Amino acid sequence: MSVIVPGSFRTAYDEVLSRWPGPVDRADLPTPYGVTRVNSCGPATAPPLVLLPGGGATSTVWGACAAAGLARRYRVHGADLMGDPGFSVPQPGRPAGSVDDLAGWLDAVLDGIGSAGPDAGPVLLGGHSYGAWITAHYAAQRPERVAGLVLLDPTQVFTGLSPGYVLRALPMLARPTPGRIRSFLAWETGGAALDTAWLRLQEESAGFPAVRPVTGPRPDPAPLRELPVRVLLAGRARCHDPGRVARAVAEVLPGARTEVLPGVSHHAFPLAAADQIARRLDAWT
Repeated sequence: MSVIVPGSFRTAYDEVLSRWPGPVDRADLPTPYGVTRVNSCGPATAPPLVLLPGGGATSTVWGACAAAGLARRYRVHGADLMGDPGFSVPQPGRPAGSVDDLAGWLDAVLDGIGSAGPDAGPVLLGGHSYGAWITAHYAAQRPERVAGLVLLDPTQVFTGLSPGYVLRALPMLARPTPGRIRSFLAWETGGAALDTAWLRLQEESAGFPAVRPVTGPRPDPAPLRELPVRVLLAGRARCHDPGRVARAVAEVLPGARTEVLPGVSHHAFPLAAADQIARRLDAWT
């Protein structure tokens, strides 16, 4: 099984990945829904931290957090989402089409990185945006496999998306082009200076075939109340009102630790807030 990746995308992907604190191990893990690319760094004997990117992003986005200190404390594993831009290859004729499918996919990913077996324990699991929605659902279904849950500006987990944000994103989602991606990110980030290598990779993702993402209800919060949960919100997010999200978290997960980080937007969150994210996760554990 292989994936046809344009050379320009591969170059942009490798450039962002080169900024990870080395050495970086690349693995293609078999799952029931195809092969998943996982990039890993940090001490092999350190506690595992498994991270999922937001929709349309790649696992390379976690390099800034790894370099900011997470890779000293954890063995950091970033996975390319199935069907999104990157090097994960969906199984022909068997797409992941439900929340249960996503749980089965993540089961296989965790097994592949070595978190299964009699000597393995639960992992610290985190995600950004849509990746946070996936991880929250997984933690609700498989709490025994999760040592703690880290939700970075999660979308559709506690509140819905802002209608204005959805309307602004529609042209980019309907027919993505480098120009539309660049224009949308400039609007969403308020014109903030963005990492040029990351922005180039986002623009190169326009050439990937569109795959309908799995959607569904919000995760059941009841099982999550038994887990350590940390929620970090982007203070300048336009996809939702961070204050409203924080209040919703407090209502359904009163034991969660929630914080709004000022001055950062949603899409650039893992990059722009990397130092703050790394400090808080290091202190948390």
